[in-house]
Amino acid sequence: MAEENGELDSLVRRRIRALRVAQGWSLEELAGRANLSQSSLSRIENGQRRLALDQLVTLARALDTTLDQLVETATEDVVISPTVDAAHGLLRWPVKGDPGISVVRQRMTEPPPENPAKMRAHPGREWLVVLSGTAVLMLGHRRIRIAVNQAAEFPTMMPHAIGAEGGPCELLGIFDRDARRGHLADPGPGNC
Repeated sequence: MAEENGELDSLVRRRIRALRVAQGWSLEELAGRANLSQSSLSRIENGQRRLALDQLVTLARALDTTLDQLVETATEDVVISPTVDAAHGLLRWPVKGDPGISVVRQRMTEPPPENPAKMRAHPGREWLVVLSGTAVLMLGHRRIRIAVNQAAEFPTMMPHAIGAEGGPCELLGIFDRDARRGHLADPGPGNC
């Protein structure tokens, strides 16, 4: 039990430092945001000061995270299996950290409709990367070619459709909650 507590203690300290560094903040900047002295924060990160619950709550807030996320341990399975939507040629993975986000792998063979009246618009944002082939993103009246390993991100309130150019293409897309909801209504061809 003491060994587990020591591992959690060390993990929390590493997370605090990693989150601070990821924000690009110095010890002084985070200490100021958390109302701690710079030396206290340094001793917390280096394991030279006891972790107090009230300080962890304050640090979590200052780091724009929650206490739960700061102290959570990986107890659940890290491998996520996709659900298959064979009718639309989709593999879909839920993102555990944010149930509103999903990742979709899709193979496209047809070009997108170029008529804005046949495109979809709905709340949300989408991000996609082309895994193979060449994709064409119709964004309003714009025609955008996306080659292998290139990515696109766009607001889905703009009429949009996506398809293949010159043969099949495979995409990996990330949809926020609103974009996913907009596509669940009609995930047909060209409506990535």
